[in-house]
Amino acid sequence: MIASDGVSLHVDEIGPSDATLTLVFVHGFCMTADAWSSQRRHLADLGRTVCYDQRAHGRSGPSDAEHCTLAQLADDLLRVLDDRVPTGPIALIGHSMGGMTILGLAETHPELFGDRIVAVALLSTSAGGLARSVLGLPAMVATAARRTLPGVAAAMRHSPSVLERARWRGSSLSRALTRRLGFGTTHVPDEVVDRLERMIADTPIPVVGAFLRTLLDHDRLAATGVLRDVPTLLLVGDADLMTPLEHSRALAEAVPAAELSVEAGAGHAVILERPNAVSARLRELIDRTLPGRRVCRRPSLRPMTPSLRPMTRTRRIPTTGDRQP
Repeated sequence: MIASDGVSLHVDEIGPSDATLTLVFVHGFCMTADAWSSQRRHLADLGRTVCYDQRAHGRSGPSDAEHCTLAQLADDLLRVLDDRVPTGPIALIGHSMGGMTILGLAETHPELFGDRIVAVALLSTSAGGLARSVLGLPAMVATAARRTLPGVAAAMRHSPSVLERARWRGSSLSRALTRRLGFGTTHVPDEVVDRLERMIADTPIPVVGAFLRTLLDHDRLAATGVLRDVPTLLLVGDADLMTPLEHSRALAEAVPAAELSVEAGAGHAVILERPNAVSARLRELIDRTLPGRRVCRRPSLRPMTPSLRPMTRTRRIPTTGDRQP
């Protein structure tokens, strides 16, 4: 499909067009729709699923730098909903930048929430203030790093060849950085780290630079008021360096009825690190939203051995996460 400025957006759909519910997944920065493969498989019995690659990511077309903004991403999401889900209830599920995209839609089209959009999940995301936290660095180091970010972003846009050569994609250093910044303290299989590293490495350096400014300037805390009457899940790992736990706590304070679920030991790429736990929390969200709906309980999502799994903390009741299958 085509965005409002002519950029081609790759959309993937599974399930009947007349399904009772459509789950729309919105991926994060330097990722693709493929990051949601586990959740789409686990939750296929709940209804139709729609995934798309955000502009300049994955199989979607390139974008001018001036349109690499969260406002444009929110407009892209609106186009996807209008084109692929013109009728029926929708559950919006966003990770990282995908969650910020959903908040951007809430800011510009609040009338959709509670009517068409009946449930929202914001995973490892933020309503703003990312410029105040830089990768979990100590305060003095983070302050210095923040001062250099505008210059780094400009270099990424205007001198990408030098940075691409220094990127060392597939190298041990690249994998180590991906492991450190993307995941938490628990064991993650090498193939999962490799999967995230490939997605990041396949994102062109100019695209990374083009989106940095809008992510650092993002401030949509006021838009969270739209979610106060919409069943909402906030999920985050307490070892997340990119959108630390404090950002989800700020969202929870702004949306008191939301459920805050904290995955102990998990990092930013929680949808890859704890796929079963994320799917279980999403299933619970849909159950709360549509309590009369008959759904299949999938045994594979149940934790196997209590002594081997990290504890998940939620506002409602203590629950448990799971190990990577």
